[in-house]
Amino acid sequence: MSGLFITLEGIDGCGKSTQIEMLADALNKRGIEPVITREPGGTVIGERVRRLLSEAGNSMAAETELLLIVAARAQHVRELIGPALEAGRVVISDRYTDSSVAFQGYGRGLDLATIDELNRFATGGLTPDLTILFDLDPARARARLDRRTQSVALDAVDTDLYYLDREEKAFHERVRDGYLRLVESAPSRIHLVDSSGPVEQTRESVLSLVLPLVKTVSRDE
Repeated sequence: MSGLFITLEGIDGCGKSTQIEMLADALNKRGIEPVITREPGGTVIGERVRRLLSEAGNSMAAETELLLIVAARAQHVRELIGPALEAGRVVISDRYTDSSVAFQGYGRGLDLATIDELNRFATGGLTPDLTILFDLDPARARARLDRRTQSVALDAVDTDLYYLDREEKAFHERVRDGYLRLVESAPSRIHLVDSSGPVEQTRESVLSLVLPLVKTVSRDE
């Protein structure tokens, strides 16, 4: 595929949403209009799955949660991500396959080999060109989430996965550990960015990773 596929990962409250907005703005100013998407989501089916997950909350079995997310991912790749990459677009996704490994694998305790197999089946083996993992201590992430929840109207959160925000501290610590293990397994693709500092500092770290790849794609075109 001729496009560029970038994914952003991290525990809830790590600052992904803010950095995606800033990255999109930086690329737009350089004449590049990226495709911004998220998981679960990105398509009508994906957004319905997202709402279902949010409404069911922690009453849903871990296996059901995983299968719904992977099903939404299959639609996401075939309907949006794949065609955009074929058209030479820069695609930026808030979460992708690594999140299933971290959250449902390390967080929920589901079998990692099964998750890998499901991910390969759902995506047809499509792997990001670059994954940026925002690392933050779970306690600091919790504080950020609390501030965010207080500032958002109750009727505006129904499509977000707030049930994950409410998981116990140990869950988010397991998820963070899973992410760090993924960095070790794929160091050429997954790059760790410390998101504990100022937002602008994190932004500069992100741009230093993304812009060289964008320039390469532009030259190829």
